[in-house]
Amino acid sequence: MTTSEDVGGRVLSRVPPAKVRAVHDLFVEGQVDAAYLDSTPLRRIVVESWQRSLATGVDPDRGGRLAAASLTELRASHPLAPTLPLIRRLLVEDAADSGVVVAITAADGTLLWVEGDRTACRRAEAMNFVPGSDWSERSAGTNAPGTALALDRELQILGSEHFSRIVHSWSCTAVPVHDPASGVLLGAIDLTGGHAVTTPQTLALVRATAVAVENHLALLQLTKPAPDPVPEGARLSVLGAERPRWEAADSDGRPRTATLTGRHADILVLLIRHPEGLSADHLAMLLDDKDLDVVTIRAEMSRLRRVIGSEHIASRPYRLLAPIASDMGDVYDALRAGDVAAALSAYTGALLPQSVSPAIARLRTELSASLRGAVLADGNLDLLRRWLQLPDGRDDRRGWHLLHDHRDADPVARAHARGHLAGLDADLA
Repeated sequence: MTTSEDVGGRVLSRVPPAKVRAVHDLFVEGQVDAAYLDSTPLRRIVVESWQRSLATGVDPDRGGRLAAASLTELRASHPLAPTLPLIRRLLVEDAADSGVVVAITAADGTLLWVEGDRTACRRAEAMNFVPGSDWSERSAGTNAPGTALALDRELQILGSEHFSRIVHSWSCTAVPVHDPASGVLLGAIDLTGGHAVTTPQTLALVRATAVAVENHLALLQLTKPAPDPVPEGARLSVLGAERPRWEAADSDGRPRTATLTGRHADILVLLIRHPEGLSADHLAMLLDDKDLDVVTIRAEMSRLRRVIGSEHIASRPYRLLAPIASDMGDVYDALRAGDVAAALSAYTGALLPQSVSPAIARLRTELSASLRGAVLADGNLDLLRRWLQLPDGRDDRRGWHLLHDHRDADPVARAHARGHLAGLDADLA
């Protein structure tokens, strides 16, 4: 029999646990497909989460994974740290002898604090539900804090609805927390325990706590002192074959120059192009859609801050604290102003030509194509010649045809164009 009850305006289906377990076992063992899941009374939000968990290779017999990043550093720098006393007063103190665990997570799913009933906390250690472990959906599968963060919505997960079998004896309720000024997702507050933690009253309690936390953060933002001014004059050079270079003045006005690794240059270019900021997950995907994880991103960001200075980059999300000039930006600025000659002069070569980041490759193509289109549309013979002399223009068949047919081209230029076009034809056979 299947029953349901209204929770926060949403219907929370309660399928018998034995039936959920049976469907779960069939699904993770590959004996049924998505169409079969759709025919069961399982909640759609759970079905879709199971499908994502399976697609990302989550092990159904493992809980969370311990992260390599420093927990002390994560806690000290996290925006929710100042609200910990408030959360303890509203949730943890009452959970001391109730069999309930209270967890506070970062936006990437890392558990920052896990407190509450001591016996329940010791039991939770068996599934790595401990501070410093990764309980994002992509790591631990369907679970209330991880899936609530993935969907950015409050959520309750009952027993066998968890993707990992080791979590089937637990239920949980989680509510995301956002920055009150920017709306950026900061993390989640979670209650984990028995079936009693998935009642409408529990959801209302956790929701009220999240609201109180966001209001507390808003008050702290109003009363905190103004930050020190960010040093101006930072500049990034990322065009052409030369190693990417960073130039800026330190707080004393002294020049600071550094040669960057390719990965650090990639990150700075992506932050320039995303002034709204990037989460660790999003940045990892932009840099490498297969091999990077958030732990690697945190380590790279820590090293980058040591190279250029921590005053330039904020966290959660990662974003620039002040605009950074760049030779890439000079090209775009000139194109926006309609000054094709200035754009061509600023373009000293392809954007980070050694980078294998898919997002950088897209920006590299975008920049080159924008400049090419402007040069060809302008119709100026000198600009066309300058473009065709660049590596980007050497195989530009249309550009060489335009040079050959240009009304101001002399016989020598036309002969050169004919010869180059013949060479291109020979290469293409």
